Amino acid sequence: MKFADRKEAGRRLAERLLRFKDRKPLVLALPRGGLPVGYEIARALAAPLDVVLVRKLGAPDQPELAIGAVALATEPEIVTDPDLIAALGVSSPEFEAIKMRELRELHRRRDLYRAGHPAASVAGRTAILVDDGIATGATTRAALRATRAGKPAWLVLAVPVAPAETLDALREEADEIVCLQRPRWFTAVGQFYRDFPQLEDREVLDLLEQARM
Repeated sequence: MKFADRKEAGRRLAERLLRFKDRKPLVLALPRGGLPVGYEIARALAAPLDVVLVRKLGAPDQPELAIGAVALATEPEIVTDPDLIAALGVSSPEFEAIKMRELRELHRRRDLYRAGHPAASVAGRTAILVDDGIATGATTRAALRATRAGKPAWLVLAVPVAPAETLDALREEADEIVCLQRPRWFTAVGQFYRDFPQLEDREVLDLLEQARM
């Protein structure tokens, strides 16, 4: 079954998350694609919406292939795939260059998306981490660890679609996982949406501003 778009996926996911409405929820979306999903959930739960700043670390000659991920927290949270790094022959200087490039992009996004607003505190709250779907799980793992560092009372991973084996691998990172579809055959998140455009920074800013209002 396909979702019409990210908004519909968010509304359907929100129905499964209403039980957290009275548990001080904070919705944390992964930019950019997680924002429309997270916005619908935040609205349904009357909860604040913020972003978790995380980037995939792509292989030198195959940028879509994740050899790790990095998320901004008090200190950068870095996740790596040592076996894949070794198999591809990625050197330490190459990895460091990739990491620094993505950190620069994260700092750019932080300055743009926050626009002078402080990051929402997750301490003592029910933190609901949201994306439009998960493939390999590298960025999600980094985002969960960065969120966990903020000491939430309960950490929920909520996504419309993800492979069962990926969710199983992430189970130790979250207190609870809510996922609408766990397909056996999975090639890309976009295959489960009829409308799946790339989002621009302007759309992220608009959603964050609407949520703040």
